[in-house]
Amino acid sequence: MVARKEIEATVVICPKCKVRLKVAEEKIAAQGTRFKCPKCSTVLLVRRPVVHARLLDENKILVAHEDPSVLAKAKSILTAGGYKVITVADGVGAMVSATKELPFLALLSVSLPKIFGFEVSGRLKKRPETKDIKIILIASLYDKNRYRREPASYYDADAYIEEHQLEEYLLGKIDALRGLAPKDTEEATPKEEKATEGTQTVQQTKAEETTVGSETPQRFTEETISVQQHDMIEKAKRLSRTIISDIYLYSRAKVDEAIRNNTFHTTFASELKEGVKLYENRIPAEIRKLGDFFNEAVNNFLDKKKRELAFKA
Repeated sequence: MVARKEIEATVVICPKCKVRLKVAEEKIAAQGTRFKCPKCSTVLLVRRPVVHARLLDENKILVAHEDPSVLAKAKSILTAGGYKVITVADGVGAMVSATKELPFLALLSVSLPKIFGFEVSGRLKKRPETKDIKIILIASLYDKNRYRREPASYYDADAYIEEHQLEEYLLGKIDALRGLAPKDTEEATPKEEKATEGTQTVQQTKAEETTVGSETPQRFTEETISVQQHDMIEKAKRLSRTIISDIYLYSRAKVDEAIRNNTFHTTFASELKEGVKLYENRIPAEIRKLGDFFNEAVNNFLDKKKRELAFKA
């Protein structure tokens, strides 16, 4: 089976036989490229379509995140900063909204469903009408004590921020991208940050225990249980995507090589083991019995990357 990948293409109609031809835009030179019609052999000079420039809206920011609570937090921060905010929950929505609304900046979760955030970033930067949009990637790191550095690559984005830093550093990073005078955005020292992270982890764990614990003497209707299960299943899928996207964020070249060699599971055995441990700690057993959401996310990611790498080969 031939691997396929979504590509930007121009549709050309042969003036002689009227056949419709789809030509990948990456194969069209700036001055135009000659192609031969596969049906009648007519030689065609194909030029890239003219893109009428539209100005980016300097007051508009797109936020794309799969977690509604993070969307609400980011929107609150940005609205207080005087910005008009558009929110979407997946990578497809981010692509559509960025192209239609033309915000001056997009804040993208790395682990967006449908299209990962780092892939959205690369696609927007390659499109002439969206290439000037500033992009900040949000990483929801699952092991803050382990990751003490920024990624080696921003994947065509302009900046990077961790989810727990939004309130403190987001507006400062945006000001820096706008070329405004820098504010006091010095980040906490590792010791201070570690202490903060420990506090946040304890609070988050307690909150999760309160939410999903089974010891609270309450009566739930069948409908309520169904809604709770749905919410927890979505949380399980979201956490799984976050874990695999974080592995890729910090080891892109190594992951690509392992996928080409079919050695991903052995090369990243320790990372996957840590991911499973986190997944099992965060997701109740009764939800894990409803589906193997972690391995499903890993396999979906590997299948997608295999297709992409095969196309580039």
